[in-house]
Amino acid sequence: MSLKGKEPVRRRGRRLPPAGLLAVDIGNSETVVGLFRGKDTVHFWRLTSGRATADEVSLQLELLLRRDAAGNGKGMGAVVSSVAPTLTMQWLRALEALTGRPPLEVSAATAKSLTIRYLDPASVGADRIANAVAAREIYGTPAIVVDLGTATTFDCVSKQGAYVGGVIVAGVLTAAEELFRRAARIPRVELRRPERAMGRTTEEALQAGMLWGTAGQVDALVRRLAIEMKGTPHVIATGGLAKVIAPECETINGVDEALTLKGMRLIWEESEA
Repeated sequence: MSLKGKEPVRRRGRRLPPAGLLAVDIGNSETVVGLFRGKDTVHFWRLTSGRATADEVSLQLELLLRRDAAGNGKGMGAVVSSVAPTLTMQWLRALEALTGRPPLEVSAATAKSLTIRYLDPASVGADRIANAVAAREIYGTPAIVVDLGTATTFDCVSKQGAYVGGVIVAGVLTAAEELFRRAARIPRVELRRPERAMGRTTEEALQAGMLWGTAGQVDALVRRLAIEMKGTPHVIATGGLAKVIAPECETINGVDEALTLKGMRLIWEESEA
């Protein structure tokens, strides 16, 4: 099944501030900052996650907005999704100082329209909640979102639009880094497509394992999840490695690098309605 040519599901939502909306997705390895004007993602930036003061974060945001000629941030809305608690407060403070109003923080409590069938809804990561909302509203249901980042997560949305669970495994680079650390004779290699699966050098063998091993894992898990969902779900890939891994997968219908940010925008709109 392919998503090509499929019209997005259109929902009515509150109009965003004329100045725009800043969406900040704070991950363990990367922080993605998106700028929306209306429904459009004007731009998004991938930053390395790291410790910084609120003042340093504010300066970074001001430089990004200046580069995009987006003004000084006043009058904008802001929404934050974070799986890195030690970094969250600095971003919340910086965004409030920049925009003049407290940002919305994505959680099971703030994503009011999403029914979460986890035993403990509060334990579902904010990024996974945003992914589920975006998949439901933009691509339709049932759906599986494969988020390829520090961890590879699979998030399942039922035909009725509820978040029904998923899978978490170590991300390809996370697993590879542990292999490099533990095996003294294994060299670090770049994640790229080798010429063959049967590697004739250690570099080729590692690249084949990283790329096609991950693709095979994705396909196996998507197929198993689809059986349990008793349907034919749309399968959307997102995350920093989606463009590298998704083309090697048989089960992924499409790639949307800004999916998490779009879900955050939808949650912000709902909170303002």
